[in-house]
Amino acid sequence: MQDLKQKLKDFNELVMFEHSIFSLPFIFIAMVVAADGWFGFGLLFLGALAAVTARNFAMGVNRYADRDIDAHNPRTANRPNVDGRLDATSILIFIGVNALAFIVIAYLINPLAFKLSIPILLVLGSYSYFKRFSSMAHIILGISLGLAPIAGVIAVSAAIPIWSVLLALGVIFWVAGFDLLYSLQDMEYDVEKGLHSIPSKYGAESTLFISALFHGLAVLFWLLFVWAADLGFFALLAAAGSGLVLAYEQKLVRRDFTQIDRAFFTVNGYLGIVFFILIVLDRILA
Repeated sequence: MQDLKQKLKDFNELVMFEHSIFSLPFIFIAMVVAADGWFGFGLLFLGALAAVTARNFAMGVNRYADRDIDAHNPRTANRPNVDGRLDATSILIFIGVNALAFIVIAYLINPLAFKLSIPILLVLGSYSYFKRFSSMAHIILGISLGLAPIAGVIAVSAAIPIWSVLLALGVIFWVAGFDLLYSLQDMEYDVEKGLHSIPSKYGAESTLFISALFHGLAVLFWLLFVWAADLGFFALLAAAGSGLVLAYEQKLVRRDFTQIDRAFFTVNGYLGIVFFILIVLDRILA
């Protein structure tokens, strides 16, 4: 039993389960808007499971693919995928189990979700390999999380309305923007190992500018989402307020690069949760 608990703890550390907070709010935002309110406990359960298994799959693939990279990076050398706690076979089984679970959950949701389940997994798995040949990896990560609101609206309505695309575009640029900030930590290592990233290719100053540009685009698309979905004051407050949060994040990193973890995990976590709460308020009080 103790060995099982330790193994579960190692897998939790492998995928950083608590960081599911980045994708969960936006899948539920899409579901609330698509249903114009409460969408039911069944879809709540299936939506949460779909988001978690999809993320577990993506993180598992990333950790498996990056074993050689993580092993020589001082920042990541203590991860379970490289320090001996989890072997390659265990990680592959974890990836397969979560992929299968995601496909089954999609089947239970509706036919369109099932048809799109494997293409979604292919997109999620592709991120890990982009850094080896393209600095567009930041955008691919954004697309991976941007699929969350698309999946949410498909679960409720089996359709992809324009407002969900705008919401997803906001998520794409939000995630790509904060991934750029996070990748500043590995800029020198990426240069040394010949890995492709915007910081390693263009330097810190250009990265900060592109990150700020991406975050500006995120806010713009979220404002357009509010307009296209015909939402009200609280939704507008969520979109506009996200601009203030992201401006604070940019300021935090510019002031001190040691604040990157705080900006990445804390600030972005709160953004998603508050955005969701305001959207719920908007639908309740509409």
